[in-house]
Amino acid sequence: MTNAGIVSRGLAALVDMVVVIVTMGLLYLGLTLTTLIVNPTSFRFPAPNLIFSSAVTFAVSVLYLTVCWTLSGRTVGAVLLGVRVVGRRAERLALPVAALRAFACVLFPIGLLWVAVDRGRRSVQDILLGSRVVYDRPTQ
Repeated sequence: MTNAGIVSRGLAALVDMVVVIVTMGLLYLGLTLTTLIVNPTSFRFPAPNLIFSSAVTFAVSVLYLTVCWTLSGRTVGAVLLGVRVVGRRAERLALPVAALRAFACVLFPIGLLWVAVDRGRRSVQDILLGSRVVYDRPTQ
């Protein structure tokens, strides 16, 4: 299995950011509709503060990555770009490792850039947690 490079991983991360942004938009829409249903006479669009919005975005991002990496090793971006996150021996990540990796990736996304200079194409998160991102395209 060949470790994925910076372009594939970076594009997959961008797709995953779009998934999180769309999810946040849907959560806001749900909050808005719930507010409208509960109190239609004095309805105003909810205005969540910056700290709350940032915390929820962080939580949604970590949860999304953790669940995807634990279940299949692939996020939406990984499926589109043909990559998979695996452990040292190409096994699926255990829940604690996937959660730590997700937390580290969301908190320190610049760690992905280390892939461009590392001979093994590993990010800072991969080095710390023993994970790898490999090409995993379906065979024809």
